[in-house]
This record gives sequence, structure tokens and C-alpha cells, in this order.
Amino acid sequence: MPENLLTPESIAGAAYIVAALLFILSLAGLSKHESARSGVTYGIIGMAIALAATIWLTFAGGWGEPSVMVGLVLLIVAVIIGAAIGLWRARIVKMTGMPELIALLHSFVGLAAVIVGWNGALDPPALEGPLADIHHAEVFIGVFIGAVTFTGSVVAFLKLSARMKSAPLVLPGKNVLNLGALVVFVGLTVWYVMDSQLWLLIVVTALALALGWHLVASIGGGDMPVVVSMLNSYSGWAAAAAGFLLNNDLLIVTGALVGSSGAYLSYIMCKAMNRSFISVIAGGFGIEAPRKGDEDLGEHHEIQAQDAAELLKNASSVVITPGYGMAVAQAQYPVAELTQKLRERGIDVRFGIHPVAGRLPGHMNVLLAEAKVPYDIVEEMDEINDDLAETSVVLVIGANDTVNPAAAEDPGSPIAGMPVLRVWEADNVIVFKRSMASGYAGVPNPLFYRDNAQMLFGDAKQRVEDILKAF
Repeated sequence: MPENLLTPESIAGAAYIVAALLFILSLAGLSKHESARSGVTYGIIGMAIALAATIWLTFAGGWGEPSVMVGLVLLIVAVIIGAAIGLWRARIVKMTGMPELIALLHSFVGLAAVIVGWNGALDPPALEGPLADIHHAEVFIGVFIGAVTFTGSVVAFLKLSARMKSAPLVLPGKNVLNLGALVVFVGLTVWYVMDSQLWLLIVVTALALALGWHLVASIGGGDMPVVVSMLNSYSGWAAAAAGFLLNNDLLIVTGALVGSSGAYLSYIMCKAMNRSFISVIAGGFGIEAPRKGDEDLGEHHEIQAQDAAELLKNASSVVITPGYGMAVAQAQYPVAELTQKLRERGIDVRFGIHPVAGRLPGHMNVLLAEAKVPYDIVEEMDEINDDLAETSVVLVIGANDTVNPAAAEDPGSPIAGMPVLRVWEADNVIVFKRSMASGYAGVPNPLFYRDNAQMLFGDAKQRVEDILKAF
């Protein structure tokens, strides 16, 4: 092969192509339970190749020069520190803390895009004419997307970690504020391309930081799983914008993959929740529907573990609908054992998973897979909803908003129109809860007062273990 083809750029480009293919294989693998582990492996290998190629390309041209070697040392130190922090957080985080950790990681991507954009403005390349205009547009748009992602992700982290109230922030004319900010951004972008003054970049940075905060603060707690997915998409586009500024093809491809897959996942989840995809992007979830006046929901009925065990023994079919409360109690392991015991008795047991159960897309699926629950009995809401009317017993373990009949029956409810698991149609419903408090969306649940529903109070893990002892 001719030597001129073995340039640092060509070798790095080949490595980037391999890494991009591995990232695509990673996404494909993560789409199914059975191939998820190999998908993660592909992603790790691809990222290792990408990181090594980028470091080598950065310093290949000036190897041995003192300034280059100092930069290499600083880069390696930064990588080691970042990797150590990442490994530490990943090892100690609980499954209940995974949603807020992911939201926080999204904020880092946004902040990196802002820093890269500012660097491109303060130390611009020697470009003239249309190329210079394109560079200015890249800087401005990259900073805007990154800043929106940064503060939006920080708010999501604060809400998911209960450091900030989950209730939506509803300012007067909130939609006008959001649309007005976008119009101002477009105008400032044109101005900056024509006359790249630094104060314009300062203004758009402040505007984007405020917009990102307001977009996510305006969204209620019940819709946070979709928000996390959408922020994932934002972080991808922020990475792609940084790739244009750094002239890094892999960063562009990777950002586009993350951005498009995150947007598509958000679209799927919006359809499952009967929400408008455009309203997610615009932060329009937070406006609550008009509420009806306070009404007496009646008296709830309690049940003890011994009676619940007898009810399960005599059942012909059981459906378990888990929620965030199961993750908090770490009840997936005794639930898996209970499932095994029931199946050994010839009882048909399945799991009904709502698309936004938990605080993160796929949250419940990961928990059940961790507890070795067979994949073939874990079904999505659309697959199992029509069978609930013929089910003997439904166990609602830590779920609340995703099984709330008000979504289907009360047009005045804040969650009206959201598809839910119709567990109240079963012969018997046992709800595992610590108290009668409302769920994360703050909406009362009439299910708790239905004649065929009984409350089993206490820690979900302990109560399931009590049922196992009663067997």
C-alpha cells in the first residue's frame, strides 16, 4: 500500500468507521433482552477504539515536541480521572438512582458542547467568506443546544432525586415564553453570522440556559421518563454540534445516532402515553387539565399477607404490574421467587409493564432481568391489557399512576387520556403500598377504593416475603 495512504488522518478515519459500526451494532443489541449484553460489549469496544484513535490523531503530527507532550499528559490525566469517577459512580449507584444518574450524565454532554462552542468562538480557524459564516452558525447553534441540554438535565436530575418538587412550574404565558425564546434565538443566530460579536454569544448562552431550565421545570413528575429520553436525544445533537466544530466525523455520527434514537424512543413513549411529541420538545407537558372538585372516594379495604397468599393459591391466573416502588424496596428478588412458586403450582403468571413504569424507559425490565425472571412472561401494556378482565388476581407492586383508572374515566384528571394498565377489570387486585399517598404525578388513585381492590401496606419486599412464608 502506498505510504501516502497511511496518514494519521486515514488511519483514524478507518478506526472511526469501525467504531461507528460497533455503535450501530450496540444499539441493535440493546433493543432485545437476549442480545443486550453483547450490545453493551460492542459499545464499550467501539468507544475504546474511538478514544484511542482520537488521542493518537491529536498528537501524531507533533510527537516529541514539548508542548504536545504536555498536552498529551494533561489529556491522559483527564481521561484517568473521568474514568475513575465514572466507574465509581456506576458501581455504587442503586437501580433507584439510575434515572437521575443518567440525567446528570446528559448534563455533562451539554456542558462539553458549550465549552467546545466557546472555544470555537474565542480561537476560530482561519476561514473567510461562506466558510466563516458556516463556522459562526455552528458555534452559535452548538452553544444553544448544549446550554439547553445542560440546564434541562440538571433540573431533571434535581426532580428525579427529590431535590426539587416534581410538580410542574406553570408560569403565566409559559408557551409564549418558550416560543419567544426560540424566535429570539433564530434572530440572534442570523445577527451573529453577519457580525460575530462576543456579546451575542453571551446573550444566547444565558437565553439557552434559562430556556433549558424552564422547559424541564414546566414538566410534571409523571412525565419524567419521557423527559429523560428526550434529554438523551438533546445530548446526542449537542455532541453532533461539537463534532462539526472539532471536525470529528465520529462525534458527528455518534451524536446523530444518539439524537435520532432518543427522539424515536421519545416518540414511541409519547404515543404510549397519548401525549403530543411536539409538546415534549416544547416543554408543554406541565399544563394540567382542569380538575374536578374534591370528592369522597370512599373507604379502602386492607388485606394481610396470609389472606393474600390464600387468594393467590386459589387463583388460576396472576398478573404482576411493577412500578418504581418495587425498585425502591428492592423487591424484585422475592417477586421472582413468588413467581416461581406460583408457576410450580400450575398458576399462569405474567408481568404487565407500562411503557413508563419507573422513572426511566425499561426500568422495570432491567430489574426483572436482574432477578432472572423469564423474558417470555414479561409483556408490554398493549399485549396484556385485553387479558386483565379474565385474570384472577393482579398484584400491583409499587405502581400508582400507571394503573390509575382516572386516566381512562375522568376527563378532568391531569393524566386524562394517558393509556394505563386496566388492572381494575380483574377479579381481585392487591395493591402493595406504604401508605395511601398519591404517586409521583400527585394524582389521587380511585383504584385503591374499588370493591375488588385491597391494600397490603408496608415495605413491598417484606410483604412479598411474608406471602412466601405463608405458602
